[in-house]
Amino acid sequence: MSEDVKKWFSDYDALMPRVKELAPNAINGFAGLFGKVMAAGTVSVLEKELIAIGIATAIQCEPCIRLHVKKCLEAGATPEQVMEAVSVAVMMAGGPAFTHLGMVVETLDALKK
Repeated sequence: MSEDVKKWFSDYDALMPRVKELAPNAINGFAGLFGKVMAAGTVSVLEKELIAIGIATAIQCEPCIRLHVKKCLEAGATPEQVMEAVSVAVMMAGGPAFTHLGMVVETLDALKK
């Protein structure tokens, strides 16, 4: 399974130049928003990423789950912190969020250093 996750990230990265070419305004606008909102402030980058992974799980956004698990780890989260954050998402969103926990675990496992 971890090879599938690594392939997903590779495919995503390979596709982004084409997306940027075809939708530069969307990319630039979203990148600006993302950069400002996700920067450290009174809430740390780590805390913001834990919020983001919880929301991604609650709304069942599979690309968001993969990307924010990675960003959580890059911000210094432990796998246990990620799993606790997504557990809150399950408490709030129920069964549909629960069904995505495997994707979180799979991504955590694939991104182990």
